[in-house]
Amino acid sequence: MSVAAVTAVVVTFNRRDLLAESLTALLAQTRVPDRIVVVDNASSDGTAAMVRDRFPDVDLLELPRNVGGAGGFGAGMARALDRRADLLWLLDDDTVPEPGALRALLDARGRATADDGAPTLVASRVVWTDGRDHPMNTPRAKPRVPAAEREVAQAAGCVPIRSASFVSVLVDAAVVRERGLPVADYFLWNDDFEFTTRLLRGRRGLLCPDSVVVHKTRAFGGTETDPGDRFFYEVRNKIWLFTGSPGLSPPERVLYAGSTLRRWSRTFAASSDRTVLRRALLRGIRDGVLSRPRPTAALLRDVGVNAEVDVVNDASRSVDEPPRS
Repeated sequence: MSVAAVTAVVVTFNRRDLLAESLTALLAQTRVPDRIVVVDNASSDGTAAMVRDRFPDVDLLELPRNVGGAGGFGAGMARALDRRADLLWLLDDDTVPEPGALRALLDARGRATADDGAPTLVASRVVWTDGRDHPMNTPRAKPRVPAAEREVAQAAGCVPIRSASFVSVLVDAAVVRERGLPVADYFLWNDDFEFTTRLLRGRRGLLCPDSVVVHKTRAFGGTETDPGDRFFYEVRNKIWLFTGSPGLSPPERVLYAGSTLRRWSRTFAASSDRTVLRRALLRGIRDGVLSRPRPTAALLRDVGVNAEVDVVNDASRSVDEPPRS
């Protein structure tokens, strides 16, 4: 059996020192990625020069403007897929994986291979700098898991999940080719939720507790932490997701929409400036209802990236039409 080629994709914007720490940890893995792609979202802090100087073997993709995490991961995945990657390891630039993180993901993937093949994705356990599980990056557990699927997951020391974050997740490249890249026009927030639920609809995903990464955010907290003006992206993108993504079934859209409204209520309750949040909410509702995401391939073409692998993300499919399996 041939060994799967793993390409790590890291998206960065003006976090040169954290990126250097992340890349150092990637190269210190007990199973080093076969290739590392760094997507620099037009940083102004010398990030690109640092990568060229300190990490010359890294494949550096410099974008002419900031297309956000969504566009950055789309660009990086397109680059990796063009170079025939088998597996994509997706990481934020403030993610520092422990030495055995990638090997644990690969081992879990192998142990969880069943009659339907290997799981589509395997996510790491994400902790904060003090070792606590980071609430911002907790994968959503998969509801109503069939007994056989649960047994396979438990035998691999894993938990079935319905979605994961881009902080550290190992994804089957063949499924990305089939179901498409992240929706680049999300810019930030909910892009990983939309992408992973779309990949996992009708397929298996796992959380691997043995794979640990440290997410070095400035503060410890969940998604309800006061977001200020960026709440606009949360609202707009959730409306786009619930009304246009094929990743969720109709019952799931109702379930997650309800949990979203509860989380928004907590966000308002904890906010120090509800006027800013209210303004962002109204803008998000307006844009979410009156607009649709631009095609990912077209958006990335504007920044010089060929993304023709993106065959699903044109926002033209019916929300009730499941992805091809």
